[in-house]
Amino acid sequence: MYLADRSAPAPEGAKTAPARGPVRAPAVASTVLALGAVSMITDISSEMVTAVLPLYLIAGLGLSPLGFGALDGVYNGVSALVQLTGGHLADRVRNHKLIAGIGYGLSALCKPLLLFAHSLGPISVILTLERTGKGLRTAPRDALISLSTPPELQGRAFGVHRAMDTTGALLGPLAAFLILSLTVDGYDAVFGVSACVAVLGVVVLMLFVPSGVDPVPAPPAASAKATPAKATAATARDADRPAPVRLRDALGLLRLPRLRNLAICAVLLGLTTVSDAFVYLLLQRRTGIGDQWFPLMPLGTAAVFLLLAVPAGALADRIGRRTVFLTGHALLLAGYALLLWAPAWPALPFLVLALHGMFYAATDGVLPAAVAATVPGELRATGMALVGTGQALARFGCSLAFGAAWTLWGTGPALAAAAAGLLCCAAVAGFVLRPSAPQDTR
Repeated sequence: MYLADRSAPAPEGAKTAPARGPVRAPAVASTVLALGAVSMITDISSEMVTAVLPLYLIAGLGLSPLGFGALDGVYNGVSALVQLTGGHLADRVRNHKLIAGIGYGLSALCKPLLLFAHSLGPISVILTLERTGKGLRTAPRDALISLSTPPELQGRAFGVHRAMDTTGALLGPLAAFLILSLTVDGYDAVFGVSACVAVLGVVVLMLFVPSGVDPVPAPPAASAKATPAKATAATARDADRPAPVRLRDALGLLRLPRLRNLAICAVLLGLTTVSDAFVYLLLQRRTGIGDQWFPLMPLGTAAVFLLLAVPAGALADRIGRRTVFLTGHALLLAGYALLLWAPAWPALPFLVLALHGMFYAATDGVLPAAVAATVPGELRATGMALVGTGQALARFGCSLAFGAAWTLWGTGPALAAAAAGLLCCAAVAGFVLRPSAPQDTR
């Protein structure tokens, strides 16, 4: 937070108001709230489709688990590769809102196309384009959040955004469930409503998200010495024309030790993070939940995520992002263990979904907050894209491997292998992210 500067002298003879103490800026910037609203609306649209997609492809089109794993991997892998492009473009043109808007717009255009695709080939192309839009917008959006927030409040800001985003994830499956219950052509109705909601998200972005961010105030010492008028004018012109961001500068970010360590850990842990869709399918098969209730399963994850995203972000700011991030993966490991070995208790679905939501609350906003602390502002979107791309590509590989293991060996051995891998990778990540200096614990 910044203290308002009221130190300018008042005109002689003017009456001054009594002092009221320091004035504090809002704990969460308006840019964060506006982007949170956009993400909430967009997530309602996206999660309506995501909630019914596994059942639609496997039960409706007869896709095998291996085929779904491949499609789910492509669905996330394309987004990962495009993140690099979106992040670099946003830093290069210095207009994060423009690149984010193109990404949101492309995703919105793809939603109505699902109404005309009833076979695997066209659906795969549409989903690939939709993920391209998501990849373009992710890094510029997160860069806008971090650049509008003081460093000590990054975790809280990302927690607020993720909480608003998850509100959409909570409402999307509920809307899909209601539409499937009330309409005859349920899937087409879901896709149509999703398209309308996606357009609304783009409109909110254009109207309410500012194109830039408020500059960070300069330190008081910077103005201690007087400078000639010509030098001051030249300095202002130089500040208005920052050096262009080159691709070589972006790749050079990996030479930063702390960013490189975060990228390595994100990749390792992503390799053992089973796709949400597989978690829900495993839970359905383990507990015998009916198909009509399947779209509601993501609600459990989203509800816990929504409740804990802000507290987890604030806790990460206070005790260290490394600790909270690794704890989140320990909670995911506990969810795997319940799916593997717990008896078929009536409470099993609630326990697994609660652990799944706690995992996301402790990791989804904490990782970009940690990345923001290691990357200079002019390369913020690129740095976030590098880590996000590595993580998403790793999850792409996990989807392929898990789908193949399920098809060849069954659900038990496949999940046991994922759990063993997660335990080993979490141990390695804890060693790589060990604090080497006081600031590294953040």
